[in-house]
Amino acid sequence: MSVEDAIKQTLTDVFSPSGLKVLNQSHLHAGHASSPGTGESHFKVEVVSDKFAGLSRLERHRLVNEALGDQLAGPLHALSIRAVTQAEAEGT
Repeated sequence: MSVEDAIKQTLTDVFSPSGLKVLNQSHLHAGHASSPGTGESHFKVEVVSDKFAGLSRLERHRLVNEALGDQLAGPLHALSIRAVTQAEAEGT
């Protein structure tokens, strides 16, 4: 399973999102000293889930980081997170 697919599966299992975007941004970091050069090391995720209701931005990010702990300990080098509720995603 690719890192991208593992991220999608994990976030779906944990947050039952109404919206999920996983964008591989590894190509933007190719050649950087800290980049492992795998092509699957830098990702941006947007998770829309009402499980974030009542939580601060920091708490939301901690939950996402905790859910992706296995990936962060291994192939995932950098992660950009946007974690919002359905109402926030709709701008209401």
